Amino acid sequence: MTIFRARPAATLVVAAALAAAATTTGAAVLTGPAAAAQGCRVGYTPNQWPGGFTATVKVSPGDVAVSGWTVTWRYAGDERVTSGWNATVSQSGSTVTARNASYNGSIPAGGSTEFGLQGTYGTSGGAPTGFSLNGVLCNGATPPTTPPPTTPPPTTPPPTTPPPTTPPPTTEPPAGCAGAVLCDGFEGQTGSTPSGDWTVVSPDCSGAGTATIDTATARSGSRSVRINGAAGYCNHVFIRSTKNLGSVGNVRYGRIWVRHTTAQPTEHTTMMAMADAADGNKDLRLGGQNGALQWNRASDDATLPEQSPAGVAQSLPLPTNRWTCVEFMVDGAAGQLRTWVDGTAIPGLTADGSPTHDIDGQWYNRTWRPQLTDLKLGWESYGGGADTLWYDDVALGSSRIGC
Repeated sequence: MTIFRARPAATLVVAAALAAAATTTGAAVLTGPAAAAQGCRVGYTPNQWPGGFTATVKVSPGDVAVSGWTVTWRYAGDERVTSGWNATVSQSGSTVTARNASYNGSIPAGGSTEFGLQGTYGTSGGAPTGFSLNGVLCNGATPPTTPPPTTPPPTTPPPTTPPPTTPPPTTEPPAGCAGAVLCDGFEGQTGSTPSGDWTVVSPDCSGAGTATIDTATARSGSRSVRINGAAGYCNHVFIRSTKNLGSVGNVRYGRIWVRHTTAQPTEHTTMMAMADAADGNKDLRLGGQNGALQWNRASDDATLPEQSPAGVAQSLPLPTNRWTCVEFMVDGAAGQLRTWVDGTAIPGLTADGSPTHDIDGQWYNRTWRPQLTDLKLGWESYGGGADTLWYDDVALGSSRIGC
């Protein structure tokens, strides 16, 4: 498959004539996935970066509702699907199968639903082919006509013991990742140490902190990254994305789901960091101080908000013992930064380009035009304060991704 960069007209639409089910009252609601509707459409919108891709797939059954769906297609190259969201996506050889999740199997007549996937590739091939919905070929294709054999084929008796079947995983990796350069729910991790798209690093110095793949606590699916953050300086531990994030551009939007156990101490801590090529590759850091979330610039230790009582009051503590959605936007060209927690903008974590006392007055003590190059998730403690954190459903792109 040739993986195209996303663009307004990049959607590949496939249509098929499917068997219609009619009732005297109008469109029929079917009782299972093994049915298809007249005029179905399956849209496939890909986005590429070197060595990887995402795709958004839109399923529209047509003029008859369905109560369950299975979409299949074939890749022509060496594409490999690593994760999916809003559907259970699996791959065998070049064939990909996507089955509805528990919450989106019913699609009304004339309606649609979307799911997404992420994958890797080495060399590109042709466009996906052989799309089908619930076993019926799409795009106007008809099953090939096979002449009857001149000699009946031998009959193979069924096995006395049916082979064991393994049900597909019922996971829901990160939602809303269409177009994101990085989108990971860590479901592709197979070992206990983060690998592949992530590597464990200890900036400056290392100590007792650890980073592992956890199968006991996850926001979605069955895996997350667990950070055991130790107290005291030189216990730095992070996972760093190995993806090429250069295509994100000057405006960077991020979304992380984080869960932690211990309230933010008075001392400075960091839970996310991004190297800034315009600032001597020093990190732009998100963490906390004085019991509330803060941004910190490693080059001069400027904070957002300022660490006055009035400034800290414009931020908020990161909730403990529950999953929290943290979003951010950094505009390198304008020198601006915005932050949302569970979808709500936080005034104290906003640098709007105009210095405001107690909020971003210290932040703009010099010109700030960041060029961020990576993404690191983990824990740094610069004094007292240990914490255990989990990260899941991480996304990074050039437009807001949402929770």
